[in-house]
Amino acid sequence: MKGETKMKSKMKWVGLIGIVLSAFSIFIHFLLARFTQLGVSDYQSSVTIFSWRPIFDQPDFSTNGGSYRRLWGQVKLFESLYPDSVPRGDYPEPGSQTNGFIFVRIQGGFHEIRNSICDVVVIARLLNATLAMPEIQSTTSSKGISSQFKSFAYLYNEDQFTVSLAKDVKIVRTLPKYLKGARRKKEIPVFKVPYSASPFYYLHHVLPILKKHSVVELVVSNGGCLQAILPPDFEEYQRLRCRVSFQALQFRQEVQELSAKILQRLRAPSRPFIAFDPGMTRESLAYHGCAELFQDVHNELIQHKRSWMIKRGIVKGKLLVNSAEARLNGSCPLMPEEIGILLRAYGYTKDAIIYVSGGEVFGGQRTLIPLHAMFENVVDRTSLSTPWEMIRIYGQEVNLVNPPPSPPPFEEVKKRAAWKNAGPRPRPLPPPPAKPKSYNIEGWWGWVAESDNEPDSTVMELRTNAHKLLWEAIDYVVCVEADVFIPGFDRDGKGHSNFASLVMGHRLYQSAASKTFRPDRKEAAKFVDEIRDHMYQANRTWLRSVRRHLRKTLLDGIIEASSKSKPLSFLSHPIPECSCLRHDSSEVSKNSSSPLSSQVWKTLGVSHKCPAWMDTTSPVSQSKDKENEDDGDDDDSVSGLFFKQSGGNNEGEGGEVNTKDENQFEDQEELEGGER
Repeated sequence: MKGETKMKSKMKWVGLIGIVLSAFSIFIHFLLARFTQLGVSDYQSSVTIFSWRPIFDQPDFSTNGGSYRRLWGQVKLFESLYPDSVPRGDYPEPGSQTNGFIFVRIQGGFHEIRNSICDVVVIARLLNATLAMPEIQSTTSSKGISSQFKSFAYLYNEDQFTVSLAKDVKIVRTLPKYLKGARRKKEIPVFKVPYSASPFYYLHHVLPILKKHSVVELVVSNGGCLQAILPPDFEEYQRLRCRVSFQALQFRQEVQELSAKILQRLRAPSRPFIAFDPGMTRESLAYHGCAELFQDVHNELIQHKRSWMIKRGIVKGKLLVNSAEARLNGSCPLMPEEIGILLRAYGYTKDAIIYVSGGEVFGGQRTLIPLHAMFENVVDRTSLSTPWEMIRIYGQEVNLVNPPPSPPPFEEVKKRAAWKNAGPRPRPLPPPPAKPKSYNIEGWWGWVAESDNEPDSTVMELRTNAHKLLWEAIDYVVCVEADVFIPGFDRDGKGHSNFASLVMGHRLYQSAASKTFRPDRKEAAKFVDEIRDHMYQANRTWLRSVRRHLRKTLLDGIIEASSKSKPLSFLSHPIPECSCLRHDSSEVSKNSSSPLSSQVWKTLGVSHKCPAWMDTTSPVSQSKDKENEDDGDDDDSVSGLFFKQSGGNNEGEGGEVNTKDENQFEDQEELEGGER
């Protein structure tokens, strides 16, 4: 009996201890979830298995030979083009006395905000005004976003912005208190500045009011409040634009850290990668009349947006547009499938890494299915980061998830009483009360089938608009640093330069020799239509034409951008104002095999010589480059997609079939096209 009693007592103690430990464990987990969310996120990000699993047909990746240089190498002609945005003439620093304060409210998306900030800094310098930190309305109009980051600081580093421009413009964090009060009372003059206004507009209209009231407020809503091409006397202001965009506008630390992590994960396999920006937004498709490229509800959404634009005078054309003709004229974006065909035709193998940028790809993942079918390593921001890492850049946010309102309670007693007093049978019951309508905006856009009016943005949508700025900031960093960049479209929903144009301009400024394809959409549409019905039996003439076209755009695309993109956005083509030629550029031009090398600098207008300290090229490196050019014809890369006998990626037994003929085709194609 005593033994049984002791055993029961021990069991009770064991059970009690287990209960206490369980309660303590639950309590600790509650504390971790409640008070150390960021710490847990760090831990989670370190152990999370990412969704991307690289697939490579060949584990060894060779960086030697003509194939690598043709696909991934730099454009040799532009290796002598360096960034140079420092002032070149008499450029005094801002004085302690200014004409007053300029407060700016900026509306729009990522590329519009970036263009506008550069413009308002130039305007502040032009008017000798003190610039208050610009307000980004995409963040101030959002509800529930983190209070850690406000307005400008939600996207950019305020300290870096202020310090970098200390010798250009006087910048303050906020307006003085007395001016804040006057602004709340709407006592300060407000200018809704026109798009692409001339400097004389500000000198003749804004400056007198600024001197009179010591403060003005500018509302910028179209992605640019100063004309892109300024008179020759204003060339220093163009270089100021470059200093703002490429030096002062640095993203805040959390965004830079996550961007660096994503770049590190992209380069972890020790292979170069391609960045692709589709540029397919609902607004841009509606503006250019590309609705018929889509089906079902997406077509209706584009047409609804185009109708809305026509009513507000944004679009001058008709509602119904022949999208097939618009596509053949180059007015519509290149679809992901078409970009994939061009890349495979150029020689990129199916295991090439492709990073798809953009906060929104209209049509969803369905439009990317053909690209995934042609390339095995198609990734984006979501597949290279964890939800915990994204939460960290958002900061602490208020929970805005509100369940839909429940229907009013049904009173069973009243129903029975009404049924008893209803009179002779049968008598139909009254219809049930109407359920409150709730549209799933992020899903299938149910309002399209029931209403002609688009519902107002929900609270969650406003927050998502702020998040999209951070998503595009990450994509911007990745695209600028990519080994190869190719855009699907270079216009936005107002006919102006878009995200891809800013990326191409930044790459041209920072590393002009990096490979940036600028395909002619009109020519690309013809190439795709020629091969669509017999894609797996493409002839060598077609392949040679596609490769010659893409290689030609590496140079001609930049020359064309100087006349087409630059008038819309200076940042899309910041040369020659923000560039210089290395001292030995004349020798490089003489040694180059391109027939346009003798005219390219004259065409682009680049004549300023770089300072002597930029000339870092040694004779050894020049001789090495010469050797690389000599063996540039040993290109044995043939895209498996377009050769039926090659069995995929030009590898394995199938890839050895007819290898001699393929190598001869590559050698001839390289000799005809030359190395740009």
